[in-house]
Amino acid sequence: MSLTNLRYWVCVALCGALAACGGSSTDSGSSSATQQFGTVPLVVSDATSDDWATVGVRILSIALTPQGGGASVTVYTAPSTAPYVNLEQLDQIGELLGNVSVPVGTYTGAVVTVSGNPGDVLLVTAQDPEAGFAGPPSTQIASDDIQIQHTQGMSGALTVPVSVSFVQPLVVTSSSSNALDLEFDLSHPAFIIAHQPPAAGTLLWAVNFNPAVRHHPIAAVTSLVLRHLYGTVTSVATDGSSVTVTKDYPVLPIVSPETAVTGNQSLTIQVDSTNGTLFYDLDTGTSSTVTSFAGVTALAAGEYLRIAARYQENGTLTATRIWASSDFNNVWISPEGHVEDVDPGTGTFTVLNEAGLPVTLAVNDTTQFYFQDGAAAIGSGSAFLANDQFVRGFKVHVSVNPLSTQTPMVAQSVDIENAVYSGAISAASTTGFTYTHDYVRSSDDYTLSLNYIDASSPNGTDADGNAIVGFKWWNFAYPTLIDSGSGAITDFVNATTTQISAYGESYATWGDPANPSGWSAPLAVLDPVPLPLSTVTTAWSSGTFGITGLSIAGMNGSGDTYTVDVDSTSGQATLVYQVDRSNGIVTVSPIDITTMDGLTTLENAMVDGTLVKVYGTPQPNGALRAYVLLYYTGQMPQS
Repeated sequence: MSLTNLRYWVCVALCGALAACGGSSTDSGSSSATQQFGTVPLVVSDATSDDWATVGVRILSIALTPQGGGASVTVYTAPSTAPYVNLEQLDQIGELLGNVSVPVGTYTGAVVTVSGNPGDVLLVTAQDPEAGFAGPPSTQIASDDIQIQHTQGMSGALTVPVSVSFVQPLVVTSSSSNALDLEFDLSHPAFIIAHQPPAAGTLLWAVNFNPAVRHHPIAAVTSLVLRHLYGTVTSVATDGSSVTVTKDYPVLPIVSPETAVTGNQSLTIQVDSTNGTLFYDLDTGTSSTVTSFAGVTALAAGEYLRIAARYQENGTLTATRIWASSDFNNVWISPEGHVEDVDPGTGTFTVLNEAGLPVTLAVNDTTQFYFQDGAAAIGSGSAFLANDQFVRGFKVHVSVNPLSTQTPMVAQSVDIENAVYSGAISAASTTGFTYTHDYVRSSDDYTLSLNYIDASSPNGTDADGNAIVGFKWWNFAYPTLIDSGSGAITDFVNATTTQISAYGESYATWGDPANPSGWSAPLAVLDPVPLPLSTVTTAWSSGTFGITGLSIAGMNGSGDTYTVDVDSTSGQATLVYQVDRSNGIVTVSPIDITTMDGLTTLENAMVDGTLVKVYGTPQPNGALRAYVLLYYTGQMPQS
């Protein structure tokens, strides 16, 4: 079960209960003639959703909150025509807004201001959304049907300010290259909600930014994986070491031919003088490896570029690959999106583009596959499509020859920005585990065994900033409670081999010492699973109670007994709802169990015979950690 499917099931639980019952700048107050500044890479990213092809937002400004108070510091301001950023394309990768100048100091939060006028949020549904999704596939939602919540200001100038508290302070020094990554969580159940008011004939979509924007701490600037950049050449260094561009954005909704929206951020991109930068001149159809930009005629001022770049330790951006053309449409036309289908038999795969439409691409013997902008290919040709090495759910940016009229277009190179495996977890052992994912379209099904990464492989940091090596895992609802270290694999095996079926997802990495020529799992996120409608059979005791599934036809687990753990800690507490139907009136009441009164209410309710519905994740001790708990009073539901 994916995170977006969880959102659907939680909504079903609540709704079913009803039915069953019936350019950078700084604030003037913070600058002075002697003020020192540091450069901070400013990135937005996304936790993805399978239900959308485009979630376009206009970010107007970002201001930082100094530690200890004081005037906020505006570090990003959009150009007069604010471009859209498609959050759906940022599946665990970053859209670089710019390398911004920030006054030296420590910052504990930010205010992200997005535009809130009608039409300022673009929603296009995916071609193949998950079962139960309310919207029709491959459809742009009308702006009148999108309700942006918590707007401020006058009509035509509406904004939504979103306050974000940092997980750990952002420390800026004059020599620092710290990065600030602000993540929009598309999988958050309260971000985009479909609803149909009584007597209304139109399905409406409520967009609520406030709970869905969060700080994603970055251990090191070199760990950032960036979406390909678009830019217009302004100059080339006289020694050929770098090219300077003004950042561009594609127009959304997509137009044909595609054109550029010019940003106000200037970026300097270094050539890889040691290993070489792959350079593609799309106007002449030629390619070469360059160690200097001097004399490269396709880098004339005004040329459009698409750039695959990575940060270096010193905070500079180095290009691994560059595509150049005098026509923006040529550098943009290469499809980007999530893989919707892979057919090894025909040597083709399909990518869902930003318009919600499928683009089929052919693979031939010269097609090269790369992982996260790497300089060296990890595979080539149609053989790479076999053995589930390339599957539905991957996020890719494909390069094609824009001058070719061949149908389907042939992929020249495929940059795998994220390799996502997910599904039912089985066969967990001390060396690895297996994912089995069953789709409605059976040709997309896969079963793949993944090794854990090597015990000595660096793997980010925990919530306290401590370095992690080796495999790590956590529960979807508790991303800061990471299980890592020497006992992580044993705990993971114990959690996923209980009576409760385990589901999860992993972002795989290529070439780890554990599997030098294939995929390995650096992490796993366990998703909450729904238990059957159950009754309490063991009363509440210190946050734990026992349940037995009702015998309902077609319901797996009916008659099974489970132990349920409830967390009442603020910030990670179980979401509890009382669902009551009395005299034909249904009331759904949230119970805040972080308070003494709320916890007492729940404790008194969890007695023998109470009807409950639990969604949770399996634990190493065999119990289920409840993410959502519904309990029923009054007239009981039947399913």
